[in-house]
Amino acid sequence: MREHTVLKIGEFARVAQVSIATLRHYDQYGLLKPAVLDHETGYRYYALDQLPRLNRILALKDLGFPLEQIAQLLEKELSLEQLQGMFELKQAQTQHMIDIEQARLMRIAARLRQIAQEGKMPTYEVLLKQVDALLVASIRENIPLPIDLKRLYAKINTYLEQQHVERTQPSMLLLHSRSEQRDDGLYIDAEAAIPLLSELPGNEQISIRSLAGGLMASTIHTGDDLSIGQAHAALYRWMKDNGYRVIALPRQVHLYRSEHMHPDQFVTEVQFPVEKQS
Repeated sequence: MREHTVLKIGEFARVAQVSIATLRHYDQYGLLKPAVLDHETGYRYYALDQLPRLNRILALKDLGFPLEQIAQLLEKELSLEQLQGMFELKQAQTQHMIDIEQARLMRIAARLRQIAQEGKMPTYEVLLKQVDALLVASIRENIPLPIDLKRLYAKINTYLEQQHVERTQPSMLLLHSRSEQRDDGLYIDAEAAIPLLSELPGNEQISIRSLAGGLMASTIHTGDDLSIGQAHAALYRWMKDNGYRVIALPRQVHLYRSEHMHPDQFVTEVQFPVEKQS
């Protein structure tokens, strides 16, 4: 019969990369008892073959389970596949929280830039222009600010590749009026669209539809998406001063944008479909 290799508590702690206090804590909770306890000296000894159980305890603790629940889970003798599934779920939840906090920091930075620019807002030249009707492939979602355009356009581009269609015109974002404030930020109803040259069949995610042409009040915004509200404000001021009103969804046409560019270098044309007020 093979004898277990036992180590003093300090040696076992070094092997497992935990503190002695942690091992004593787990002993008190009954999660990991010493393999040998010298009653005369009080020394605790742990066997190397206890490492797998300790690794499970540590993994479950990092997954956010309290020690009482860890004890129950250990009794179920979870398989590696079950632990892996729990890890992947926790990983997705953690990444979601990171994304939320990164978006929050980006919004704060944008607000601070706007505060710093108060009294010296950029000048926007507004032009009236006629645009032709467009056939587009689009996807509409209720999504948080800042809008993850890369993800939305990736879905459309995948569809276009499946249809063997090449892009010929800049992509655009249509801004629907509905918005919703949630615990993790503001969600807006947005529709990413890519113009097409000919009719295609849609699918469950991608819609094929026509955008009406007509008269547009247009201006150019250079900078990131979080500061593009300045261009919208300039268009609203111009319409009020010149007697126009919006009659359809505002559009943001992405003239120059790529993942290799700094967001401050993005060039976007903001278009408001308008008509003269009587």
